[in-house]
Amino acid sequence: MVRVLIVDDVLILRIGLASLLSLEPDLEVCGSAGSGEQGVEVARQTCPDIVLMDIRMPGIDGVEATRQILHDLPRTQVVVLTGEPSLQGKQAALEAGAAAYVVKDAAPATVLEAVRSAWSARPPGYAV
Repeated sequence: MVRVLIVDDVLILRIGLASLLSLEPDLEVCGSAGSGEQGVEVARQTCPDIVLMDIRMPGIDGVEATRQILHDLPRTQVVVLTGEPSLQGKQAALEAGAAAYVVKDAAPATVLEAVRSAWSARPPGYAV
């Protein structure tokens, strides 16, 4: 079972993503957070396999939260899910260590594929 943490400042989006993920037999939502700071804290507490991370949030943005999470949990993979696609944002997210970058208006199947691809790309020697 792949454990996923959802980090986004929009509650309805977190609820929708949790509903989407709950329909998948191989995915489990292990938590959610409404800010970058909360995301870092919840990640430290739950040790997710994947973090679905928004970029634009008040306080610590998703790029910085990604850096902090991957520093503390190097086996966790981050999939950035953003509503404001830009080349700069994508480059910053990937430089911070994100495994994938997906726009929020992507089809649900694309989001699920990004999560599963990030899981498949986890570091060698990762124990389930």
